[in-house]
Amino acid sequence: MTDFLLELRSEEIPARMQAKAKDDLVRLFTEALAKAGLAAETIEAFATPRRLALIAKGLPLETQAVSEETKGPKVGAPPQAMEGFLRKTGLNEDQLVERDGVYFAVVEKPGRKTADVLAEAIPAIIRAFPWPKSQRWGAASASTESLRWVRPLQGIIALLGDDVVACEIDGIVSGRETMGHRFHSTGPVEIANAAAYVEALRAAHVIVHYSERTAIIRDGAAAAAKAAGLTLVEDEGLVAENAGLTEWPVPMLGRFDPAFLEVPEEVIQLTARVNQKYFVCHDQAGKLANAFVCTANIVANDGGKAIVAGNEKVLAARLSDAKFFWEQDLKIPLDEQAKKLSQITFHEKLGTVADKVERVAKLARWLVQEGIVKGASADDAERAARLCKADLVTGMVGEFPELQGLMGGYYARAQGEADAVADAVRDHYKPVGQGDDVPTAPVTVAVSLADKLDTISQFFAIDEKPTGSKDPFALRRAAIGVIAICKVNGLRLSLMFSTMQSLLQNQPLDAIRNEQNKMVSLLAAVLDELGPHAAIGMLKGWTPTLKGYSMEQHIREESIKAVRDAIPVAAVVRDFFLDRLEVAERENGVRPDIIRAAQIVDGDRAKEDDLVRLLARVKALQGFVGTDEGANLLAGYKRAANILKQAESVDPNAATPADLGSEEQALLSALDSAEPKAVAAIENEQFEDAMAALASLRAPIDAFFDGVMVNDPEPEKRAFRLGLLARFRDAVSQVADFSKIEG
Repeated sequence: MTDFLLELRSEEIPARMQAKAKDDLVRLFTEALAKAGLAAETIEAFATPRRLALIAKGLPLETQAVSEETKGPKVGAPPQAMEGFLRKTGLNEDQLVERDGVYFAVVEKPGRKTADVLAEAIPAIIRAFPWPKSQRWGAASASTESLRWVRPLQGIIALLGDDVVACEIDGIVSGRETMGHRFHSTGPVEIANAAAYVEALRAAHVIVHYSERTAIIRDGAAAAAKAAGLTLVEDEGLVAENAGLTEWPVPMLGRFDPAFLEVPEEVIQLTARVNQKYFVCHDQAGKLANAFVCTANIVANDGGKAIVAGNEKVLAARLSDAKFFWEQDLKIPLDEQAKKLSQITFHEKLGTVADKVERVAKLARWLVQEGIVKGASADDAERAARLCKADLVTGMVGEFPELQGLMGGYYARAQGEADAVADAVRDHYKPVGQGDDVPTAPVTVAVSLADKLDTISQFFAIDEKPTGSKDPFALRRAAIGVIAICKVNGLRLSLMFSTMQSLLQNQPLDAIRNEQNKMVSLLAAVLDELGPHAAIGMLKGWTPTLKGYSMEQHIREESIKAVRDAIPVAAVVRDFFLDRLEVAERENGVRPDIIRAAQIVDGDRAKEDDLVRLLARVKALQGFVGTDEGANLLAGYKRAANILKQAESVDPNAATPADLGSEEQALLSALDSAEPKAVAAIENEQFEDAMAALASLRAPIDAFFDGVMVNDPEPEKRAFRLGLLARFRDAVSQVADFSKIEG
């Protein structure tokens, strides 16, 4: 057994590609070995800006001989079958082996030297390497068949034990020589074997271990800040990026003009981080200090003074630009900036960003006025919504798109807007992903919710739904955001009617919109009894009175059509939210089938689309089905449902026979007691009490199945017993759709 070293040296590899490149190299190498029947005991990969390498330990010096057996035709098979098999195997008939009346082709393959296997594998690995972006170079690049690599490939080390594995690709021949640090090392560095690789390069001022470079940067930056009486603002992403940019990292502290601290802290930090890859520091009071830490790739003779001075000069230029944008943006009120949004297309089918702002403003006001978001001023919610996108046209956000929202909050506060309005402008994009802060300030909640509901409903209305892995408008993320906001803030929000309200905000005529608002209020009551398709049918043949609700005869056909079109879109959006809820709650240990059961699907429509109420029902239901009572009741429900499916007719109100059995009487009494308790508990949203009411049915239904023949020959008894089971099924279904529960 011996060790193997492979190094692929090139010009600078982008830092963002190095981690995956290490994994890809190990994967491709392992697959190449496996095809030859080889496997290493361990494989360790390395990446620096100028090299990608691996060390495979415990490789045998040659592969084992193998015997490959291929089954052929039966003895006496047609000649055509035999001829085809012989062509496939390349053997003669007398070379075949007969066993149990069947011919077999047995080919003995001798072992191969591992060096030969590696010599073939290395060029194949290089040509198959899946860089996100690659290039051709030199004279050979005129041909599309020429070698591609992330940056020009300059050298290959391939050592098996102490010996070079000879291979060549596009004129680059393998050897044992590499290059050390670009400035601290001169001439080739000869590597004796895999065991000598790490220390030989260290002597040439190259640290090949990524983890070691990150530790030097992390600890060195913190120490540099501490020496200046400051605290480093930790940033693991920046640690990783600097580790990918340096082979011999040296953290150094620099300063910038305190006048730049007038600019918001986030701007300075983003400028330093994104443009220059610098860390920033806080002073003893926890405020941003006029200091930064850069990471050099060299040990300077002057202690780094020239390097620090150069970095200070570059950062000063960047911060001067940021300060200019900040000062210029403050001169233009957000109301004036917002007017420019009419020149920015939101989507070709949905109008401009100004159109979106108009919809969001009205929806935010509606959410407050309807009492869905409590504790907020409707005027503040509308004001914040009208300003929330204005910073998109500012100079600062044009330079740093990551600051959208944040800068709007600063500008709103600077121009005298109420704190609640400024905070809502700042935070209305939140939450932007898993783990992000969820807004709790009422005005912010209203604007954030309105913005996300509008985005989802409008894109669904034009049939731009997420498909498979494609979600170009981040609608799944927006839905998760809505779910998180509702859950954290306990918002009692009907997803379906909120979506309809969002869709109908887009109608241009106030008179039609007012009528639509009346219709939405009406449909909120009617749709609780009717599914969306039934409601559409009702709208097609609209009558002045329906279920006690009156409506003026002169409602415009445009208004009816708009609401009719909104209902199926709202139903699809609601189902989309419920699918996202399954995904979000799975991480919390909630079973998807429990969520589906708690929706109480009625036909094509889920009754329950109030997320807070739904999650309360889900919690109670999951706890219940995990008990013996719940598991047994579920089994009883499914048995009853199967019997009822096979019955020709079922009447829950079938006449009670004169000679009622004890099991039937017990179940009848239990239903008479449990049904009203469960209904009352659900109406009061006491779902644990509803489950307790169902639990009282467990013993009677078990006894009923043990002691009663449901399909009795006597029609009267059979009808009553089927009706009793129907009552049991319906009573359970009042709480949840147990048919959706697995198990």
